[in-house]
Amino acid sequence: MNIILFDTQLWDELLPITFTRPVGAIRVGILTIAEKWQWYLKTNVSFATKEYLQKKFPIRITDNNLILNSALLPDISILNVISSMAMGTAIFFQDIFIAARLNNEETIAFIESNRIKNKKELTIKPNLLSHFCDIFSKNGEELYKDFELITKSRKSQPLSETNAYSGSLDLIFIEKGAIVEHSILNSKTGPIYIGNDAEIMEGTVIRGPFALCEHSVIKMAAKIYGPTTIGPHSKVGGEINNSVILGYSNKAHDGFLGNSVIGEWCNLGADTNNSNLKNNYATVKMWNYPQQKFLSTGLQFAGLIMGDHSKCGINTMFNTGTVVGVSCNLFGDGFHRNFIPSFTWGGPHGYTHYQFEKAIETARLVLQRRHLELSEIDIHILQHIYIETEKFQNF
Repeated sequence: MNIILFDTQLWDELLPITFTRPVGAIRVGILTIAEKWQWYLKTNVSFATKEYLQKKFPIRITDNNLILNSALLPDISILNVISSMAMGTAIFFQDIFIAARLNNEETIAFIESNRIKNKKELTIKPNLLSHFCDIFSKNGEELYKDFELITKSRKSQPLSETNAYSGSLDLIFIEKGAIVEHSILNSKTGPIYIGNDAEIMEGTVIRGPFALCEHSVIKMAAKIYGPTTIGPHSKVGGEINNSVILGYSNKAHDGFLGNSVIGEWCNLGADTNNSNLKNNYATVKMWNYPQQKFLSTGLQFAGLIMGDHSKCGINTMFNTGTVVGVSCNLFGDGFHRNFIPSFTWGGPHGYTHYQFEKAIETARLVLQRRHLELSEIDIHILQHIYIETEKFQNF
């Protein structure tokens, strides 16, 4: 069976994180959504996404396709449902597409025009990412599931005797090449996963559930509260609480990050802090791209959402419920606006357009530091975002 993750209207609800990726490429827990389905179904996954993203995230269509809502998080109940689906059928939940099993022609017709004949209603509530705050809100339950999935029937590398721990060692899993010395790990509050060739430096204190993905580093004396995930090739320090860093990003110095989602190729300058709770303890409102206005999240704790390639300087302050787009360069004293459009340059004392050529020059340099190259496909994606989001830059 061929698996295709299909971006629905929920892609828009997850902007700006999804400006540069399909929903299925979002990391929540230890794995991305696509990686979760690969683990569960033991097969490769491709994407049906926005046209400007499709070249980077190609689709594969065969004569036996299982098409899944890309925001669907796998669990046993939904796996039981889709395993028994007949060819030519589709499942919906309250008008939201969940899954379909289709042949080649039916798949093409569905992707191009959403045409499907045999619809059935799902009787259980599916577990969907329907808002960008779900990435950190659901991170705890996904960490538990991913930890069990990845570590089942496997043996951890030994925890060095220089460390102190509480809870069960069975809930601390260290992959090959990882280094953990002179730190405190508490698995009483949830599992702790340390990926291949990752490093936890001396004096770090971690309360699970927590994941440090491959080739990432926690700097000395960091304080991390779960549920938190640090994606691959990242470097973090200071204090972090219930946040997800998707990967290839740095928060390498002191400062607080809480109830937040940080995209790839981001950098938070020294002593950057975000608020995750309003002074009056009221429910947090955040910018919503589909409706182009601030809407209630229903949450009391909500921090910073930052799209790929955005940066901020030292001593940056972000207010509760701030949404930062793609490729922003932010600096200056005082609190930034609660919504900062993509390709913005400046700070509280004045914002302007971040010239596209200069943004691309910076992105090239950032990738070169990791011995990677900014591809023409990536430039095309960023150019599309630049054009599509220019309407928000009413400085």
